[in-house]
Amino acid sequence: MRILLQRVSKASVSVESRTVGEISQGFVIFLGISKDDSDKDIRHIVEKVTNLRVFVDSAGKFNLSALDIKADLLIISQFTLYADSSKGRRPSFLQAALPEKAETMFNQTVDLFRETGLNIQTGQFQANMMVSICNDGPFTVMLDSEDRKDKKKG
Repeated sequence: MRILLQRVSKASVSVESRTVGEISQGFVIFLGISKDDSDKDIRHIVEKVTNLRVFVDSAGKFNLSALDIKADLLIISQFTLYADSSKGRRPSFLQAALPEKAETMFNQTVDLFRETGLNIQTGQFQANMMVSICNDGPFTVMLDSEDRKDKKKG
């Protein structure tokens, strides 16, 4: 599972000119699901995102998490995070989960984020979406569940 995480002051997502999700201070989470992902990947990503200390405290240090500031989260499904452009001119998406698995895992991930008590908004799965982001910083981080301690080799 891969996430492109952007700290934002506000963001919204629309489908066919209709706003389907809108947040203020928090994260926009572009969520890519691989064909090999499992429930452990979901739990790892949710724990990592909600506890990542990337919001500034009163001293101007990155000491606060999404949970600490009660951040809003806008979660957007994005299979293109598994693009492989190493060959040719057209990316391959063979590592991305098929839509049926991806939608189920996307919904499970959203449900687990909702259990944190944070305000969770989403895009629309498999829709062409327009995402408006006011990136705060800018601050953008890539997270990958392959980095889980129990998955690392050696």
